[in-house]
Amino acid sequence: MKNVTLRQLRVFESVARHLSFSRAAEELHLTQPAVSMQVKQLEEMVGLPLTEQIGKKIFLTAAGEEVARHARLVELQLREADESLAAMKGVRGGSLHIGVISTAKYFAPRLLTDFRAQHPGIELRLGVHNRETIVRQLADNEIDLAIMGRPPQEFATVAEAFAPHPLVIIAAPDHPLAGRKRLEPADLAGETFLIREPGSGTRVAMERYFADMGFAPAAVFEMSSNETIKQAVMAGMGVTFISEHTIGLELSVGRLVQLPVRGTPVLREWYVVHRAEKALLPIATAFRDFLLAGGAGAVANAGGIGTPGSSAAKAAAGKSPVRRAAAGG
Repeated sequence: MKNVTLRQLRVFESVARHLSFSRAAEELHLTQPAVSMQVKQLEEMVGLPLTEQIGKKIFLTAAGEEVARHARLVELQLREADESLAAMKGVRGGSLHIGVISTAKYFAPRLLTDFRAQHPGIELRLGVHNRETIVRQLADNEIDLAIMGRPPQEFATVAEAFAPHPLVIIAAPDHPLAGRKRLEPADLAGETFLIREPGSGTRVAMERYFADMGFAPAAVFEMSSNETIKQAVMAGMGVTFISEHTIGLELSVGRLVQLPVRGTPVLREWYVVHRAEKALLPIATAFRDFLLAGGAGAVANAGGIGTPGSSAAKAAAGKSPVRRAAAGG
């Protein structure tokens, strides 16, 4: 592959990302025949097919997966070199690629807005995904930093806690248990729990809490998003264990209520994470430092949960009596 060009790699990376020649052509402002020609030339240099078509769908071969991975790494290294040189010249700018898990989408835009006000010349790219995708993006070096509640265990990372993350049990305001001043987990024995998919940080924390309390719900209903779960709780389908950061608006307008169950809120942490061997560029270092210095207050105030009596506000001030949960696992 000594004669492969950057243009060929960029074209193929776009095809691999979209699994579409036409969408790659649109993104790169090329014609579809031009994209096909670049990929064909690259295949001739590699000596193996990089894509295969089954029906109307395009799939990557094993060789295509490998070339796409290296193409992303080459593009990233060029960007890092460009930004390092810009920093040496004293240029205030650069680009920052951030990945956040879906639960963090309720406060991440506020953090990025505040940060960009301090660094107006930067280019930001924010991706919101489930935990599995964020872990893969970290592993493949596709993002500079991740914001997540449970750092990866699959490879070495630097994970620094920057804000408390309370998790609570909620119900509809007309639920029979709403208004009670104190509840035991056993009081929820007959309830249907609406839960996140396996592997999500919220579900892991919930399962640990249940185990610690010696509690098992009578029935569970699995859903893939916090928004769907909130709507289902408001409709009376059941109760749920959820991040307090996701429900600020609904609590403030009385659409949901927090149940005062013993052992809750369960306090986890939000982490800013990067691969251990990754050399952070100046703008990524600046964002990490921004989170460590003031992220707790910004997170507590986002989404309307930063009121003096909220779990997030108490935790951010170091006064919370909530139960603290381990981050690993």
